[in-house]
Amino acid sequence: MKIKLDRSTRVYSTALGNLCPNCGQPADGCLCEKQTVSPVARGDGVVRLSLETKGRKGKGVTIISGLSPDVQELQQMARRLKQKLGSGGTVKDSRIEIQGDHRQWLLRELREQGYTVKLAGG
Repeated sequence: MKIKLDRSTRVYSTALGNLCPNCGQPADGCLCEKQTVSPVARGDGVVRLSLETKGRKGKGVTIISGLSPDVQELQQMARRLKQKLGSGGTVKDSRIEIQGDHRQWLLRELREQGYTVKLAGG
């Protein structure tokens, strides 16, 4: 016996116009967009800051993990943070790596942006 899953949603009504695909309310009166106040973090919702020196000849690199897995969004955020810090860095494996120990500054900056942030590691 086959089970048919209904994955269709209404996106337009002749009486109401465009509808929100999430709640089904008219797009003009939809509250879904307004309910998302804080940025979305990956996993348990906590952004973690850590310092890594392994494999870098003793040089420290600040690792920002737990952010959204969207690569373009990560690259834009990394670019802004690197410019503010005047430091180099990159995006690897859904993590932002910034050269140097900038954990305290990043902790304040990310909290101001609405993230829940913790220092990780020793």
